[in-house]
Amino acid sequence: MTDAAFGQIVLVGAGNMGGAMLAGWLKSGVQGSAVTVLDPGPSDKMMAAINEAGARYSATPPEGLIADILFLALKPQVMDAVLPGLKSLVGPQTTVVSVAAGKTIASMEGHLGQAAMVRAMPNTPAMVGRGVTGAFANAAVSETQRDIVHRLLQVSGPVEWVSSEADINAVTALSGSGPAYVFYLVECMAEAGRKAGLPADLAMRLARETVAGAGELLHQSPDPAAQLRKNVTSPGGTTAAALSVLMAEDGMQPLFDQAIEAARKRAEELAQ
Repeated sequence: MTDAAFGQIVLVGAGNMGGAMLAGWLKSGVQGSAVTVLDPGPSDKMMAAINEAGARYSATPPEGLIADILFLALKPQVMDAVLPGLKSLVGPQTTVVSVAAGKTIASMEGHLGQAAMVRAMPNTPAMVGRGVTGAFANAAVSETQRDIVHRLLQVSGPVEWVSSEADINAVTALSGSGPAYVFYLVECMAEAGRKAGLPADLAMRLARETVAGAGELLHQSPDPAAQLRKNVTSPGGTTAAALSVLMAEDGMQPLFDQAIEAARKRAEELAQ
């Protein structure tokens, strides 16, 4: 990355996601001097990271500053209160990028005016550089702006673009909320192991490492998930016995169908 490509980046929100994005940008070569962080109350840890990076910090928008990239790492419930105070940062060249779930481009334009805008939905593994982000760009975003946003987002993992803003709701349901489903899978596996006779702490360690290891194998292998599953499954063996339950008509697939649809509908409701 070169700073000239990005101009002035204004990061609004110094919480976990904002901190993860800032760390990724700096690691990829963005100079701290190109970044201004806005937050009324950053943690001591975040403030130390800002100072160490040589980034600028302000509790309120600095007078006269126009952002080239206005990156909104805010919780959805504070967006309506915060955005009106950020309008001075938006100029003709500004690209607004939001990672707030449920806040539509139309709602942001109501506060900031019409602009090039991107809605992005990362997930929490972004904090360790292993996230995945779904993104949608409105018609005002040029190919150059989209490329710049792509490079800023991909510091935390792959970026997948969707053609419809409504698809962001499905992205939120699948990958945005998805880490929680995996963590709950670990809980369920550990509890089942405990009921099978293992000490609870051992069952949890085995479940955690199994899911983490399987995820890493999935990450590194070019094979589809279905093939990796088949590689583990011997005909008539223990894995096949378990999968006969999980893959039954009333097994995992219909549960996940219901879960993803419930999350998608809730994302849709929050976007109203």
